[in-house]
Amino acid sequence: MMRGNRNMGNMMKQMKKMEKQLAEEQKIMESKTYTGTSPDELVKATFTGKREMTDLTIDPKAIDPDDPDMLSDLIMAAVNAALKQIDDEGKQTLGKYTNNLPGM
Repeated sequence: MMRGNRNMGNMMKQMKKMEKQLAEEQKIMESKTYTGTSPDELVKATFTGKREMTDLTIDPKAIDPDDPDMLSDLIMAAVNAALKQIDDEGKQTLGKYTNNLPGM
């Protein structure tokens, strides 16, 4: 009976340690910036790790009054590229803690 309590105590310590490491890595990731660019690099979108856009740069060559849809497409491509970077880093960095947890 005592051995089971000790094992449970060790498991709880490990979980608390993992939780602390996860929080630290998440904080580091959230403090980084991620920049996505459109395929031709005419549009750049910068986000924090918290998915907040902090900058959007549009090259004047991307602004064609006769084709506003092109600019929309370039902006979407840049935004999606930046968000993918955040997702990929999250899976790589935080996944090592959450992949083995039930329901994650």
